[in-house]
Parts: sequence; structure tokens; C-alpha cells
Amino acid sequence: MNTEKLISDFLDMMAAERGAAQRTLESYDRDLRQFFDLLPLDSLSAYTPEKIAEAVRALNRKYAPRSVARKISAYREFFKFLFSEKLIDKNPTAYIDTPKQSKPLPKFLTEDEIRRLIDAAHARREPHRVRTAVMLELAYACGLRVSELVSLSENSINQERREILVRGKGSKERVVPISERAVRAVKEYEDFVRDSFIKAGRRSIWLFPSLRSASGHITRDMFFVSLKQLAVEAGIAPERVSPHVLRHSFATHLINRNADLRSVQKMLGHEDISTTEIYTHILPEKLIETVKKLHPLAKKPE
Repeated sequence: MNTEKLISDFLDMMAAERGAAQRTLESYDRDLRQFFDLLPLDSLSAYTPEKIAEAVRALNRKYAPRSVARKISAYREFFKFLFSEKLIDKNPTAYIDTPKQSKPLPKFLTEDEIRRLIDAAHARREPHRVRTAVMLELAYACGLRVSELVSLSENSINQERREILVRGKGSKERVVPISERAVRAVKEYEDFVRDSFIKAGRRSIWLFPSLRSASGHITRDMFFVSLKQLAVEAGIAPERVSPHVLRHSFATHLINRNADLRSVQKMLGHEDISTTEIYTHILPEKLIETVKKLHPLAKKPE
């Protein structure tokens, strides 16, 4: 049994038909190789539900529920592929239970902390700092994932309509409104700074090009490091600041200001609204305000 070829064919399908991102493909590849190391059998038919359940029990003893759930998801997709290709008669992962896991509440910054970050970013006018400032404003103004942010194309922003075209997970596109302030910041960056990150005589399709990155645009890690440095300058603990925290802050602040949950879902690019609903559980100040305003017993006696 050539497991290398099976995994390779599966990854090719995920890339071509599902539009899976490179990091997703790398994760599938890693999890499936580990699976076959953990459960080396002679033929595909030997992978019964009982055998796979045995492997999952071994994973449960070694990894956190979140990691095990991700690995099981990879197994399900892989064996579903084998079944569709008629390489197996039954999908042995169809009834494998995923470990229950508590959903951690998203971490976010206060509106004041976001303002301090932005002020710190604009305090210096070096090209790298200007680029970081614009990326920070876009990440917070539009709730972008870091992968979406760094790979924005040069023409992704319609400045007249104040909209940004985002290519999200699975290459799905969505249009997100962008603030006038963020539009101005992007225009200033494009007019005076962007060309300093492009080799002379060359062109770039990326909004945030890089002279050193193999991809041609700034990397996730580079932006991550820049944010940490910015947090220190803004007087915020760097461990509290990350690109995803900016995305969480975007959603939290909108909902705290009574934004419609469906609208936030669309802007974040969530397929399932239950993913967006987690933001409704992290607003104690809003809840306290609502109770004080509306609950009969909270009113002062006349």
C-alpha cells in the first residue's frame, strides 16, 4: 500500500477542488503521516472503525481535545476521498466521535487600547512603520484574518465605494465596507511608501509587497512581530496583542455598539452564525448596562 501516493492524491484534490489553503494542506499532510505511523496496516480494508477508534484513544492520551478534533477531521476527509474514489467499500470514520471541547472566549482589546496602538503606529514615519500602521488600521477596520490581510492584491480596495474585496478561506470572496479614515491611510501609503518595498524596475500585484519574502508580499510572521513591538510602545502587554486579537476586537466593538449579528457574520466571513455568536458572550459591561436600563427592579423608586 503506497500511503505516500494516497496522501499526495488527496492533497491534490483538496487544493484543486476545495481550494484549501497551503497551511491547511500542510496540516492535513502532517496529521495523515502521523496517522499511518501510529496505525501501520497492510491494506486499506484493514482500517476498520474499531482500529481507528483505537488510534483515536491513543491520541486522546497524548493531545488536547482541540488537537485531536483537528486530526479526526483530517481522517474523515481523507477516508471520504478514498470512498469517493472507490478505493474502499465503507468509510470507517463515519461514526468516530469527536472529543468535546470548551470554546475559549475570544480575547480582545478595548477601544482605548486600539486607539493607543494606532497612535503609536503613526508616531514614526519610516516606511516599515507606515506600512504596519496601514495594516493595523485595515485589520481592525475590516476584521480581516492575517492571511487575508497580507495577501491583499493591489486593486482589492475600491476607494470610491469604500469597499474591500477579501479572498477568505477556501478562496471564497466577500466584500467588506471600509472606513473613510482607513481609505485615506491606504491612499497615502500607496502614493508615498509602497514603492519602497518593490525592487527598482519591477511591479508587484500585492498591496503590501516585500523585498525579502519569497511570496512577494509581507509575511504573517513579519506583521506579527511588528504588532508586538507596537504593543510595547503603546504600553500594552505584547502577549495580549496579535492579528487575530484585532479581528476579535473588530467584532466585539461592533456588537457592543448594537451591530446586527448577521452583518458581522458576513463581514467576518463566517459560514455558520454560531461561530459569530461567541462574541455575544463577552460583553458583561453591555449586559450590565442593559439590565440597569430595562429591568424593572433596577429602576430607582420614585
